[in-house]
Amino acid sequence: MDFLLNRYRNLSVLLVAILSQLALLAYQVKTGGDVRLIRFWAISAVTPLARLIDTGRSSVSNFFRDYFVLLDVREANKRMKAELERVEMENQYLRAELSTADRATALAIFQKTSPSKTLAARVIGNTTDSGAKAVIVDRGSISGVQKGMAVITPEGIVGKVISVYPTASYVLLITDPSFAAGVVSQKNHVHGTLKGQGHSTVVIDYVQNEQPVEEGEWFLTSGDDLIFPRGIPAGQVVVVKPGKARKEIYLTPSGLQNGLEDVLIIVEGVHGALPDVPPSNQPVHLLAPPGEESAGAPISPGGSSGPGRAGAPTESAGPATAPASGTGPMTDADRIRQQYRAIGEAQNHVYGDGKSKAPNFNAPLPAPRPAAAAPPGPDH
Repeated sequence: MDFLLNRYRNLSVLLVAILSQLALLAYQVKTGGDVRLIRFWAISAVTPLARLIDTGRSSVSNFFRDYFVLLDVREANKRMKAELERVEMENQYLRAELSTADRATALAIFQKTSPSKTLAARVIGNTTDSGAKAVIVDRGSISGVQKGMAVITPEGIVGKVISVYPTASYVLLITDPSFAAGVVSQKNHVHGTLKGQGHSTVVIDYVQNEQPVEEGEWFLTSGDDLIFPRGIPAGQVVVVKPGKARKEIYLTPSGLQNGLEDVLIIVEGVHGALPDVPPSNQPVHLLAPPGEESAGAPISPGGSSGPGRAGAPTESAGPATAPASGTGPMTDADRIRQQYRAIGEAQNHVYGDGKSKAPNFNAPLPAPRPAAAAPPGPDH
């Protein structure tokens, strides 16, 4: 290398000088845009790299900025979700409290209006017996509850107490298959026995096919079972049809339709009256009897217009007499009776003696007798 530099030293110096001159010329020469040539070359060479570096810097900056923003949004969403859940729980609690207050108010009103002495209780659990339909209430022997007492709500009967403990009692629901109670229909007063089936509907047994029971009719307790007082709603008929031996009647128990949370235990029952229903026989409107101005009117086409169209009276009928003049209005029956009497007198028949021959009512009416002349007065 040193050999080459020493040998071509002059040439090397010449090349360096030429390149320097070119660089100086490029530095001094300007392009058409009044930009020096060396600056144009430098900017053209550096611009792609600068663009690449700036793009990478922007991408990294945006990534970290979005990441931290998303972290904030996620935290805000968590806070809002927790707040929403808390508000929903408060709303549910308030709705439950309002519903409880409404039920308590209804129970209080029913207790005041009911003639029976009742004790309010709350359902606190269900039994674990397989297939049993029973609940546990928070009233027991300490509160005066006894086995066999009736349990109701303002809407209807619920069941009866089957076991009593100091602070709790077991209540057998009317939907249990072993439950039975005496009931009577509200409209036709048909007696039967309410029995549970193990599900939401109950049946009314021992009702004959001939007895009238209508769909939609209400059944009330009859008091015959000595558990429920008479007159408490049991439910409404949803299906009624004739069976092989007895009527098949299915009932929706009204006391269980709104759920069981608060109930009433009847401590001292008083039988009530069955609610009134419209009577089956309605009164018939009748017109007033005709006045005297209609006495001379012809007999209506539906009646008898003469002796030839009327049937003969029986022999046991007594002599018919027309009302005296001025004693009352003359009716069609009175005129027919006068015709019969005139025919009988013309044929010498006496009504009611059973001996004389029956008159011929097809015979023409006898001519009316001429009125007797009035005696002369004192002036004649």
